[in-house]
Amino acid sequence: MNRNAYDLIRFVLRRLLQSLPVLLGIATINFLFVNLAPGDAADVLAGEAGAASPEFMAALRERYGLDEPLHVQFLVYMGKLLTFDLGYSFRFSRPVTELLLGNLGPTLLLMTTAILFACSMGVFLGVLAARCVNRWPDYLISVGALIAYATPVFWLGLMMIVLFSVKLGWLPSSGMQSIGAGYTGWRKVLDVAQHLIMPATVLGMYLTAFQVRLMRASMLEIGEQDFVTTARSKGLSEQAIAYRHVLRNAILPMVTMVGLQVSAILGGSVLIETVFAWPGLGRLAYNAVFQRDLNLLLGLLFLCSIMVVVTNILTEVVYRLIDPRIPLK
Repeated sequence: MNRNAYDLIRFVLRRLLQSLPVLLGIATINFLFVNLAPGDAADVLAGEAGAASPEFMAALRERYGLDEPLHVQFLVYMGKLLTFDLGYSFRFSRPVTELLLGNLGPTLLLMTTAILFACSMGVFLGVLAARCVNRWPDYLISVGALIAYATPVFWLGLMMIVLFSVKLGWLPSSGMQSIGAGYTGWRKVLDVAQHLIMPATVLGMYLTAFQVRLMRASMLEIGEQDFVTTARSKGLSEQAIAYRHVLRNAILPMVTMVGLQVSAILGGSVLIETVFAWPGLGRLAYNAVFQRDLNLLLGLLFLCSIMVVVTNILTEVVYRLIDPRIPLK
């Protein structure tokens, strides 16, 4: 193992250890805020059962440990959390960890596809806008990015369903797979890809609006630096300067922005997964909130916190891989 790989591994391990107190603090805040909201699982179950006698409510609260004082519930929750036990979902009658792992894959697939779409479109359109600055392609791309940023994602998702599913019949309107089709192999992959196109595009367009503007600004700023002037004086073409020198440095802020936008992506996935009935964490969070399934909701919030922390660590690693001059601290 060379020195750089050793330093990289040591950096990742150090960041993970430093993140443990942060995650515990986030778990504490999540627990307090979730329990400040009125109502609990017993209220939901009693309402569904049509029986809300004091004895029935007391039995439900005792069954789910809701009759204990808040500080006792907190200590029990933190004790289980330290042993990687996220509790039991009363709504789905399954362990929370099992539910989260079962819905994590679709959300990661949706997020990864949306990020790749946003980054590729952001680089392409941002570079094009920078090279055509103050000309009609620049104006057109800037206006398009502004419209994409201002358009609500749920409205855009509904309009895409109306156009591409209802009117044209090109794409499936909801779900992750065709129900009852029983596809296997590459036919199943193609079916999932067809269901993924619209939700990933809608989520990715929101991110693209940021990336295009950031890439354009970075290209213009770096294009005025001294090393670019030196490259021009050596006789390099503008295309070679743009793609071999400017682009590599201009892409660094985009990497940072992706790391910062993970929390926004997770928030947006709640709307997208609800509109398109995508079976991921966002839709699970929607159900957990309305059903007052506190164990499931706390597990979701904690998992999202882990995803944000891990993504920020990966962002620093990618930063170092793109530009080896950046030290790992």
